[in-house]
Amino acid sequence: MSVYSFFPTLSLHSPPFSSPFSRSPNRTPKLPPPSLTSISTSKPSSLFPVNSLSLPSFHTLNFIQSKNNHVPNGNSSNNNCVVSSGFDSFFILCTSLALSFSLLVTDVGAASAFVVTPPRKLQSDELATVLLFQDNTPSVVNITNIAARQDAFTLDVLEVPQGSGSGFVWDKDGHVVTNYHVIRGASDLRVTFADQSTYDAKVVGFDQDKDVAVLRVDAPKDKLRPVPVGTSADLLVGQKVYAIGNPFGLDHTLTTGVISGLRREISSAATGRPIQDVIQTDAAINPGNSGGPLLDSSGNLIGINTAIYSPSGASSGVGFSIPVDTVSGIVDQLVKFGKVTRPILGIKFAPDQSVEQLGVSGVLVLDAPANGPAGKAGLQPAKRDAYGRLILGDIITSVNGKKVISGTDLYRILDQCKVGDKVTVEVLRGDHKEKIPVILEPRPDEL
Repeated sequence: MSVYSFFPTLSLHSPPFSSPFSRSPNRTPKLPPPSLTSISTSKPSSLFPVNSLSLPSFHTLNFIQSKNNHVPNGNSSNNNCVVSSGFDSFFILCTSLALSFSLLVTDVGAASAFVVTPPRKLQSDELATVLLFQDNTPSVVNITNIAARQDAFTLDVLEVPQGSGSGFVWDKDGHVVTNYHVIRGASDLRVTFADQSTYDAKVVGFDQDKDVAVLRVDAPKDKLRPVPVGTSADLLVGQKVYAIGNPFGLDHTLTTGVISGLRREISSAATGRPIQDVIQTDAAINPGNSGGPLLDSSGNLIGINTAIYSPSGASSGVGFSIPVDTVSGIVDQLVKFGKVTRPILGIKFAPDQSVEQLGVSGVLVLDAPANGPAGKAGLQPAKRDAYGRLILGDIITSVNGKKVISGTDLYRILDQCKVGDKVTVEVLRGDHKEKIPVILEPRPDEL
């Protein structure tokens, strides 16, 4: 449309074209008197304002000069006018064709390549979350548990992946921390980093009671980026937390939430021993997230994601993490000694429900081996008389003056003690109470 509208615009400012062969050479063209006001008041073209103004000016001034220099010879005047008029028309035609051709051949689409898309604008909290994920992702690894299985027909030994979980780099020496239940029953372990590089891992040590395990990989130093270790002593309910892991095999997934509760207590999946001061969070923790880090808003480690409360097995908004203050002490012992030395009384006790049915509170001793700490101190287990009747053994009611109502209370008190400590155990024996000193010893398999 713009190309064809150019011609009528030029015709308004240009004199009508007349061929030199259509008129007599003796006829003088009747031209309107020159007027300079027509130059300044002529309406410029809306498409090419510069050309519409300059072309009429050139034509008008040419005829002004032609009239002022008029000579008596009419043929000379006529020839000058014809040549000038033909030259102007030819110049206008060439200019129009050149402009029209340039518009037709111009690639308008190429101009779109220079359009710069503005960068996505993130809010300050979004940007902080993105940076936290990018900074800590290289520290989080995927752990694959491989078990050896023997084929029933060929008797060949096969390596079968039986599960996977998460973990994180603890130090530059290649130590990786995860949950014990992630590696339980494994014949081989493989650790996959964020760049998909995979390395075989060896078990340094584990603590079944607290569900913590330490692995070691021989990876290059540039791949080992330890997670900054924080503290869990000053955590507050409501502060933001971030969980990074590999739920359902989807590597390096970030979920966010808040701390929903503190000082929770859960039981170890391996031994049933209680884990105290557990962090409760509503950040989505699914199967595969176990062993991954729980971070605060500064990117510091505050816990290990270990369990969820869910009837379906998927995230229900109630997840639990072992506090980093508990993990740090365990990891240090595992790295130095390969095991955690934890004191025991050396007894087997009845379930709490059985003691409640008897109408008493405390821990009922079912067995106290003679070579154990309790047996050496003289604690009496339950037994049967000659007629097969059950004779109750000692019922532990307190340790070091701290009341014991259930097995969880007993474990909690022992966790605060060390191997070799001498504790005073108060028991209910028959119808009277006795106080018995006991020297705590390590597990037999930890000697």
